[in-house]
Amino acid sequence: FYKLINTWLLSVSSRAMASKTPVGFIGLGNMGSHMAKNLLKHGYPVFASDIFPESCKEIQDLGAQVLDSPAEVADRADRIITMLPSSPNVIEVYTGLKGILQKVKKGSLLIDSSTIDPSVSKEMAKEAEKMGAVFMDAPVSGGVGAASSGKLTFMVGGVEEEFTAVQELLTCMGTNVVYCGEVGTGQAAKICNNMLLAIGMIGTAETMNLGIRLGLDPKLLSKILNMSSGRCWSSDTYNPVPGVMEGVPSANNYQGGFGTTLMAKVGVSTTMSIPLGSVSHQIYRVMCARGYAQKDFSSVFQFLRDEENQ
Repeated sequence: FYKLINTWLLSVSSRAMASKTPVGFIGLGNMGSHMAKNLLKHGYPVFASDIFPESCKEIQDLGAQVLDSPAEVADRADRIITMLPSSPNVIEVYTGLKGILQKVKKGSLLIDSSTIDPSVSKEMAKEAEKMGAVFMDAPVSGGVGAASSGKLTFMVGGVEEEFTAVQELLTCMGTNVVYCGEVGTGQAAKICNNMLLAIGMIGTAETMNLGIRLGLDPKLLSKILNMSSGRCWSSDTYNPVPGVMEGVPSANNYQGGFGTTLMAKVGVSTTMSIPLGSVSHQIYRVMCARGYAQKDFSSVFQFLRDEENQ
């Protein structure tokens, strides 16, 4: 009996250890650095890489092994997560001269959590398939705060049979991991979410600005909105007005968070009528041209006030 118990315990232990095989992580920006840290916290050895060496120092101090290129990461790990700023960055990291696909192993699982064009995700999946690897798109929602606390939402597109393996890793970094369908559908879900977020943030910024102009204290107005029908994520979690809420970019001169340039890139070609989506996209594009590109997208509050004062 005891021999059977010991054998079972050894089997469970070996499976647990096997699940902690190394994970590659490429892209250690505002979001990626926190995501990689959470993998380390869950006991996964991490091979990391970023185009900016200074971005790697903190994760290296926490125990990750830093490598010089995505190709080197692919040579050392058969499960790789990428978190990159844009479609061209993803294409370069996967298919470039020092890209993942140069040294990817057959059977590797490649998970891209960048927010990019769905067509790029589909193309990367085709290129990965040629090398015997599997590519899944898994963009995120929740912002830097959720990335830090491990409470992101992941929207996953790709081969359904691989979803369990993807879920195992992503639950180390998020509380919601949702399968959306074939490759590209994760990105489609993210585009829809970001469009609503862009519209909601602009609406919140306009509302807060109006209330302040009408003599209301911004903290009081925020409190009223958040107990009324106007409540939304931009008002109760990510308020754009400096001094209303701690721990958000508006409390830090709009530094960190989700850059205006990233919000401006989230456009979609469609024959459907999306008037508010189109207007919000244009507002963020104008903001980029007016010096707000590197500020968090909630800086639309400051932008609207500046426009009003001109």
